[in-house]
Amino acid sequence: MATTTIHQAKTNLSKLIERAERGEEVLIARGDKVVAKLVPIRHAPRHRRLDVLKGKFVVPPEFFEPLPEEELKLWGH
Repeated sequence: MATTTIHQAKTNLSKLIERAERGEEVLIARGDKVVAKLVPIRHAPRHRRLDVLKGKFVVPPEFFEPLPEEELKLWGH
């Protein structure tokens, strides 16, 4: 596992990323203290679909009406 300084990491970031893509882990140090680790992503996160519940439920118009005073009091308002 390679160790590099923050300055070297900033200067050679693209090369360090290439090393991580090949499976290598790179430690990044500030002075003598290691403060970060650059690691490869084993499984890329899946993209989330925002429309997965589209058409599954309907929000009634009264949902957007102000709450009655009694209800607001229960919520501490």
